[in-house]
Amino acid sequence: MSTPARGLRDEGNRPGKVGLALAGGGPLGGIYELGALAALDEALAGRRLIDLDVYVGVSSGAYVAAGLANGISPAAMYRFFIDSDAGPEAITPEIFLRPALAEFVRRAVSVPKLLAASLLDFIRAPGQRNLMESFAVLARAIPTGVFDNGAIERYLERLFSAPGRSNDFRRLQRRLFLVATDLDSGESVAFGAPGHDHVPIARAIQASAALPGLFTPVEIDGRHYVDGALKKTLHASVALDAGVGLLLCVNPLVPFDAQRAAAQGTLSVTQLNEGGLPLVLSQTFRAIIHSRMQVGMEKYARQYPHADVLLFEPNRDDSAMFFRNIFSYAQRAQLCEDAYQKTRANVLARRHVLTPAFARHGIALREEVLRDRDRTLARAVDEACPRSQRASVHSAARSLEGTLAQLERWVAAH
Repeated sequence: MSTPARGLRDEGNRPGKVGLALAGGGPLGGIYELGALAALDEALAGRRLIDLDVYVGVSSGAYVAAGLANGISPAAMYRFFIDSDAGPEAITPEIFLRPALAEFVRRAVSVPKLLAASLLDFIRAPGQRNLMESFAVLARAIPTGVFDNGAIERYLERLFSAPGRSNDFRRLQRRLFLVATDLDSGESVAFGAPGHDHVPIARAIQASAALPGLFTPVEIDGRHYVDGALKKTLHASVALDAGVGLLLCVNPLVPFDAQRAAAQGTLSVTQLNEGGLPLVLSQTFRAIIHSRMQVGMEKYARQYPHADVLLFEPNRDDSAMFFRNIFSYAQRAQLCEDAYQKTRANVLARRHVLTPAFARHGIALREEVLRDRDRTLARAVDEACPRSQRASVHSAARSLEGTLAQLERWVAAH
């Protein structure tokens, strides 16, 4: 659904200054955002999503925001993240699941020293400390994350180093902010802002998406950072403080309404408890971050009354968003298609509210595209990024890679 928190445009803002704020949600959320943004990109006349003024990304939204700021369209990102035949720039979900071996080894090496310290502490004061208190220090040997996201940084570094792209915030033509949480202070940090714009974009994404417990904290300039969604879901105020008059917000995770889904025939059960701990935790996480986001949206309406803030998110009875297996290529593609179709339907249904908000910023809705019932995401992607064009790009990329390798060998020899 899409929800506007509308107001009159502030005459102090540059007319037409448009921004995009993307929330997190793991790989599932990123896949939804690609489908939703592909629908919005073709439905808006007067502004492409790769030509906005400000981008804000949090967690998985940081990947998409950085791609758009680098001029990579939703259709092209679909090829990278969803299409299994996308060539050398393709990414698979398995890259997110590489064990944090270095972290495991580092913590394991510390066990003997911690164990000796615990024994010594207990022996020195047996009457003052019980056994559990003395050995509590062993908790320091528990790894801070299960998976290593270093491979993700290396992939993104290569992706943003291609001609026409940049891994440097300061060299982008558009403003990009990627939000992470400083682990030691609990404060949010917007990489890309002055004082934090020297950090490579790929490194900032790695920090913003470092979900505690799953990924190890990311060290930057002697500080450790974790997922940017710890304090806020959207961080839309970062874009609004930058003078954005129209802000498009995409939140991929909402609490699932099993009863409503069952009533519509898309689900056979009405109690998520039957799905075990994973579904319980998923629903709990969704409810927490969504309620916090709703509070934030209400504040934006009060604090920025002259800005138009439009929120796009799934319906609460969307079974696909709750039960899809993202490690199946077919299901990833179908989820992206579902997000694309449902966003098109929601925008068309709310056109009477959205049209005037867009019009205030020189943007129109292409209703003929939204009403095209035969249109699919695959068709839209093929139109925006034909396979013949991709083959040529991939060939050029391989040729360039080979040339650079030869040059590197020549320099080393001389």
